[in-house]
Amino acid sequence: MHNFEYANPTTVKEAAELLTAADSSVLAGGTDLLSSMKDYIATPKRVINIKGIKELGGIAKTATGLRIGATVTVDEIATNALVKAMFPSLAVAAQGIASPQIRNMGTVGGDLCQRPRCWYFRQGYGLLGQDKFGKQLVPIGENRYHAIFGGGPAYFVSPSSFGPALAALGAKVKMVSAQYGAREMDIAEFFVIPKNNISREIALMPNEVLTEILIPAPPAGAKNATYEIRHREAIDWPLATASVALTMKGTTVQSASIVLGHVAPAPWKSGAAEAAIAGKSITAESAEAAGAAAVADAKPLSQNGYKVQLAKVAVKRALLAAAGVKG
Repeated sequence: MHNFEYANPTTVKEAAELLTAADSSVLAGGTDLLSSMKDYIATPKRVINIKGIKELGGIAKTATGLRIGATVTVDEIATNALVKAMFPSLAVAAQGIASPQIRNMGTVGGDLCQRPRCWYFRQGYGLLGQDKFGKQLVPIGENRYHAIFGGGPAYFVSPSSFGPALAALGAKVKMVSAQYGAREMDIAEFFVIPKNNISREIALMPNEVLTEILIPAPPAGAKNATYEIRHREAIDWPLATASVALTMKGTTVQSASIVLGHVAPAPWKSGAAEAAIAGKSITAESAEAAGAAAVADAKPLSQNGYKVQLAKVAVKRALLAAAGVKG
């Protein structure tokens, strides 16, 4: 790890001003940044600790929904009564992060901003996993945990546990910089699939601080759920997840938002699955049909074909969980 300057601001304005210096990084829980620094994936000259900024914390109901501060911990989300009542899909995603240490240190903002866990990226081959001649290593190499959607050139999977649930719920994120002030965007636009001229997988600029997440209030009768599949429950990253948010008319799905996780370089919205379940009651059969529609255009690599079945099952079980139906 390189030597670095350490800053400890107490306001968002101060943090944003500190970020105007080149090669600066934000530290919240540190569960990703510190490991990246140890591996020399990140080599900031200045580390800015934002955990002491009170305005970045807290979970509160607003006139339009729910506000979650960027430094709220995973454990706070998993145990918060408002989150569990309004957005069980988000609470389940938090509960799935099985390490107590990470749950108590990691933050929601850090989860959204963490770098990919792809071993090619972590070993210095870049987001696209290319050798020094520009040859892509993922399609011909070890790819059992890589993407089945997106079709390249990026094959890593988005590591965010909260991204799929927040995307299904139509959440927005707020960011602040000293140069441009505050801006807001849909969480779906926050995640970026890198191409040859894009070097980051999120839309946060280097001089910006992610400040809060805003989730719109669900309409009356709406339901949401997340279902994750892991090899082991303890500590493992998910192999595939699905988050669903449903608008209901009685027992019929009026509209659906279905987002897959850990199967693409960004949370992957499935319009086909949404169309397959719309206008239907949720049964084991209709949920399975939606799952099949979700993976119809999957393009697995040489070693990750199993993810197609897992993603299909995740969609089915998320829908059944949302509706409270056994199947």
